[in-house]
Amino acid sequence: MSRHGLRRLGILGGTFNPVHLGHLRMAEEAVEALALDLCLFLPAWVPPHKPDPHLAAYEHRWRMLELAAAGLPRFGLSDMEKRLQGTSYTVRTLRALHEELPPETELFLLVGTDAFFEMPTWWGYQDIFQLATVTVLERPIAVGDNVLAFLHRHVSADYSRDLDEGPEGGLAARTMYRSDTRLPVVCLKTTRLDIASSRIRALVAEGKSIRFLVPDAVMDYIQRKGLYR
Repeated sequence: MSRHGLRRLGILGGTFNPVHLGHLRMAEEAVEALALDLCLFLPAWVPPHKPDPHLAAYEHRWRMLELAAAGLPRFGLSDMEKRLQGTSYTVRTLRALHEELPPETELFLLVGTDAFFEMPTWWGYQDIFQLATVTVLERPIAVGDNVLAFLHRHVSADYSRDLDEGPEGGLAARTMYRSDTRLPVVCLKTTRLDIASSRIRALVAEGKSIRFLVPDAVMDYIQRKGLYR
């Protein structure tokens, strides 16, 4: 896939074990609210925080993402973490993407609220804030002050809150935090779908339906390959 001409590129990483409708809806709303040219899904090669005996092979997780993104022109896949091999550290992946992409490309790292507050446990996490605009999705009510306190404590004391709210209740509603030394951080209101990959795997293991939790093509692939049983 050619990435020439891209200006605003969303990055959504994870194990995607399996990819589900919550992932896809999150990416869809981020693409619209941030005016992204493309959202790239990056399946982890060796996840640093998830030693999971139920982790499907990379090839299966990649194929399920291909099926989920088929026909959606603003969704794409990147095998960067496979090509890098070793443990999949986000900061390493972002540096490698910058080396491949045109210099004018802006990267937006999409993370859930829980993952954002866990970032101090990530290897080299402070450098992430100079490589990408960290975009916090699924923002609960009144999390803003916690975000600013977190940024002051763990990233840079010069972050300040710059309200840039969209229509009440609209997808564009967001809060931005700016710094003179780092890239902005955005908290973006998105529709929260309470779907977990672990729950999907448990349902499959119990022989129960996962319809309406994953795309039909992904459900068919899981059944055909006998995954998660």
